[in-house]
Amino acid sequence: MKTDIQIAQEAVLKPITEVAAELGIDPEDLELYGKYKAKLTDEYIGKVQTNPDGKLILVTAINPTPAGEGKTTTSVGLGEAFGKLGKKAVIALREPSLGPCFGIKGGAAGGGYAQVVPMEDLNLHFTGDFHAITSANNLLAALLDNHIQQGNELQIDTRQIVWKRCEDMNDRALRNIVIGLGNKTDGFVREDHFVITVASEIMAILCLASDMKDLKERLSRIVVAYNLSGEPVTAGELQAVGAMSALLKDALKPNLIQTLEHTPAFVHGGPFANIAHGCNSVRATRAALKSADYCITEAGFGADLGAEKFFDIKCRIAGLKPDAAVLVATIRALKYNGGVAKTELGAENLDALKKGIVNLEKHIENLQKYGVPVVVTLNSFVTDTETEVSFVRDFCEERNCEFALSEVWEKGGEGGIALAEKVLETLEKKESHFKLLYEDELSLREKIEVIAKEIYGAGSVNIASGAEKQLENLEQLGFGNLPVCMAKNQYSLSDDSTKLGRPEGFDLNVREVYVSAGAGFVVVLTGEVMTMPGLPKVPAAYRIDVNDEGVITGLF
Repeated sequence: MKTDIQIAQEAVLKPITEVAAELGIDPEDLELYGKYKAKLTDEYIGKVQTNPDGKLILVTAINPTPAGEGKTTTSVGLGEAFGKLGKKAVIALREPSLGPCFGIKGGAAGGGYAQVVPMEDLNLHFTGDFHAITSANNLLAALLDNHIQQGNELQIDTRQIVWKRCEDMNDRALRNIVIGLGNKTDGFVREDHFVITVASEIMAILCLASDMKDLKERLSRIVVAYNLSGEPVTAGELQAVGAMSALLKDALKPNLIQTLEHTPAFVHGGPFANIAHGCNSVRATRAALKSADYCITEAGFGADLGAEKFFDIKCRIAGLKPDAAVLVATIRALKYNGGVAKTELGAENLDALKKGIVNLEKHIENLQKYGVPVVVTLNSFVTDTETEVSFVRDFCEERNCEFALSEVWEKGGEGGIALAEKVLETLEKKESHFKLLYEDELSLREKIEVIAKEIYGAGSVNIASGAEKQLENLEQLGFGNLPVCMAKNQYSLSDDSTKLGRPEGFDLNVREVYVSAGAGFVVVLTGEVMTMPGLPKVPAAYRIDVNDEGVITGLF
């Protein structure tokens, strides 16, 4: 089997204007970035607002394991399969971060014959959106420190600066730094921090903003620090909004590319789901809903993170109502949850499968709490046995879930037809009764407890004393009605990444809480989750190269 990058590089792409034309998008409604990438103009987005909405299909997954699940691959393959069935569909995905590309996880273009292309462009600089977000974030940081240097008219308490710099790279050495060393003209000495760009509030704001006006209003509400009286100091008060908006002007426009089978893909924004809200932009999703009969979108990592935030944050803020959810699992990952070593996952092991399938069971239960019809799909591997597949199929159907095999990695759209037909059948016979998990009126602590107990399976929530004070302060400042964005490790339903399967009755530990006032949610840090990841001992970057002809190798 060829590698993902070999498959992508051998693909024959259509000019992006031809892909757009299949959706009825005229050339003047595109801003071209070469032959195969484009941005949708504001005029186009305005033009389609009166179109009826298509069906909204969320693709999510069980907790990720080293065995792999293939959520993006399934999303792409499902879109290709819709095309083979003659359905008008658009895939709405996130943009990859450079951090995982050069770290452990690799890129986020799908895999095998279910990829979005050009794969190298998408996984590297793409259309420059992440660079614009990084620049806007760091411009605000520079203006903040300059304001203090120039007299500190806003009386900012330098011990209570909460705005961090960012970089789209895994760089643990930047988590905690000291700035302002040197001469008097070099600024005040203070502790500072970096987060990865996908954890920046600017990323979340870009992904939740409906237009430029909304973007600027959200940017103005960003809390950068507190003054000596304990009151919030905002980006608006620092007069940063205009310049930040200028940097983000083009980044606000959704990107259009294609799959290997030329299905249109709106790829825009990329907040991580373990430390941010994990969904592509509202603008891209809405544009997809207005441009096609079916919008297939995804949310990052497992359903305990990505799907919960898609429902409780993105759908709440944007007024979206999903029609169905596709839950991706693999036999290998379920056996891994059942205690089988990664090296032994190819052997049939029904006992381990029975033990590990409780992770899938919990995610099914969680999705059903939102009133959305669920289709479970097994991303197929050659080592799967009929006995194992039949066991999972029966398990799902007993829990009022539809089931379908997916072979999109190997066969592209053809391998996703069974799944596509099952999704279409589900949309036809099962109505979505979507509802949120919690109401705005609950206190922040109550919202945390609802998610911890209902979605994760926790028995109780332990909030550190410092975090308790932060919660009280945020409530007093009027942020108590916001939804919460849980920052938690992705590998376990709990805050302990070693607890696989379906842990129950555990204590969820909250160590820090802060408001992303512009994005419109409160971030809750649990366990040991980091907002600036580090590189592994052998980074993926070691394998990436480019030859004399400019051909890139080693990306995956």
